[in-house]
Amino acid sequence: MLRTVPLRSACREFVRNVHKKMMEIDGHDAHNTSHLVIDAARPGHISTSFAIRRENLNRAGTLHGGLVATLVDSVGSLAVASMGWHNTGVSTDISATFVKPAGREGDTVFATGTVVGMGKTLAYTRIELRDPATDALLVHPHGLQTPRECGI
Repeated sequence: MLRTVPLRSACREFVRNVHKKMMEIDGHDAHNTSHLVIDAARPGHISTSFAIRRENLNRAGTLHGGLVATLVDSVGSLAVASMGWHNTGVSTDISATFVKPAGREGDTVFATGTVVGMGKTLAYTRIELRDPATDALLVHPHGLQTPRECGI
């Protein structure tokens, strides 16, 4: 998987601003995805990286499945944001297939989000978590968001 990071992208800046607003609410996202980095964005697609910290681990010492679901939710919402939506709505369906452990403390995982379809009330997203060293697929989840023009 080729990952390029443009020096400046209007789409990436817009998505970063949406993520920043998510952090200002001081809710679940702020406590769990504050160190999610939006590396690149174009309409309908984002590339992110997430450094795994101690508080992100399960008792086996690997990335917690609940945090994977949080990443699916957040990255899916930010993929919708890349389409120009500031208020990205809520997830109505999240599913994940855990292919391998997604990493340990100190590891970084890459998460990409793609809008695969978007209608008037629903946006279908596909999110992948990959190992940056091997590009191996770690988790293959998908989500369904309800984009909103107004706040929830």
